[in-house]
Amino acid sequence: MAKKLMILGAGELGREVVISAKRLGYYIIAVDSYEGAPAMQLADAFEVINMLDADQLDQVVKKHEPTHIIPEIEAIRTEKLKEFEDRGINVIPTAEATYLTMNRVAIREVASKELNLRTAQYAYAQSAQELKEKAMIVGLPCVIKPIMSSSGKGQSILTKIEDFQIAWDFAAAGMRGNEQEVIIEEFIQFDSEITLLTVKQRNAETFYVKPIGHRQENGDYRESWLPADISPTALKKAQEMAKKVTDRLGGAGVFGVEFFIKDDEVIFSELSPRPHDTGMVTLISQDLSEFDLHVRAILGLPIPKIQYVANAAASAVILADRESKKICYKGIDQALAIPDTEIRIFRKPTSRPNRRMGVALARGENIEESIKKAKEAASLVHLEYEN
Repeated sequence: MAKKLMILGAGELGREVVISAKRLGYYIIAVDSYEGAPAMQLADAFEVINMLDADQLDQVVKKHEPTHIIPEIEAIRTEKLKEFEDRGINVIPTAEATYLTMNRVAIREVASKELNLRTAQYAYAQSAQELKEKAMIVGLPCVIKPIMSSSGKGQSILTKIEDFQIAWDFAAAGMRGNEQEVIIEEFIQFDSEITLLTVKQRNAETFYVKPIGHRQENGDYRESWLPADISPTALKKAQEMAKKVTDRLGGAGVFGVEFFIKDDEVIFSELSPRPHDTGMVTLISQDLSEFDLHVRAILGLPIPKIQYVANAAASAVILADRESKKICYKGIDQALAIPDTEIRIFRKPTSRPNRRMGVALARGENIEESIKKAKEAASLVHLEYEN
């Protein structure tokens, strides 16, 4: 039977997965909560549903009969995925892995208590008052995150206990799903944060893309670069930890495993069972992007050795600064005039403040040059709005 891939979550990452899969001839159904989502524009078919509604999810699966279901966001009724898996549909990476990683409570418990990976100290809270109490136990400063969110939404650093209500309200505004709960984490004094893209294959060895460094602002990434400057000792530890946790989760595909690095110490932070936003830098750093690797790993296709095409590469996001239902882009020609740069516009149908609308990519002789070029290119792309 011809393979049909259903992507649950049709944002910019899903869009790139669709591009990679379509190049290999696969039929794609893109599903999201709003019409005109980036991946829908390129898919063979699309559906607009509430993915937290089990009945709606069941109906679109019965309608399209996909061979593979690829979750791309957190706001999914994950218990339905086990039912689909029991029907013989391949859930990527597995239904259990999706459940565990869509919720920060579940994956943190597996990493810390089951696998004994080094993590930050942490606690959970289901109300503003409980957040205040637990934050005093964990200690200030501490990081507040919704247990279910995407792209860093709702994250903040609590430095003064009297700001507990502000932190709770900010987290609540960024929550996905039905659970009103946050995780309170020890603030790690780290040298850097990295994403280690871990490629788990069906019939071959797990391997890793070069580590990706990134800078966050308000919990969301602003720039990323490859390779991150970490010691061989730290890299080896990160690879061992990533393999341990992805072996536990099983399945196949790309996992974005995040770590804090302090000298040679490696601390597990989070894990996404899919391509990672910081990994968009791979669209310019190498011959097979994280999206190409994800599709090949999912489908059991051969993956040759990655060919890196520059000493260093970087990405920088292009953000909106207001709400609008009609957006056009100016300055792309100026951005592309910078040598060894590329622009990706996501074609989101609406904008809002700080919404990621595109990304600038650049290659260079070193990390500093690459970041500078990517940021300059991003700054030259201007959004014009009509309401």
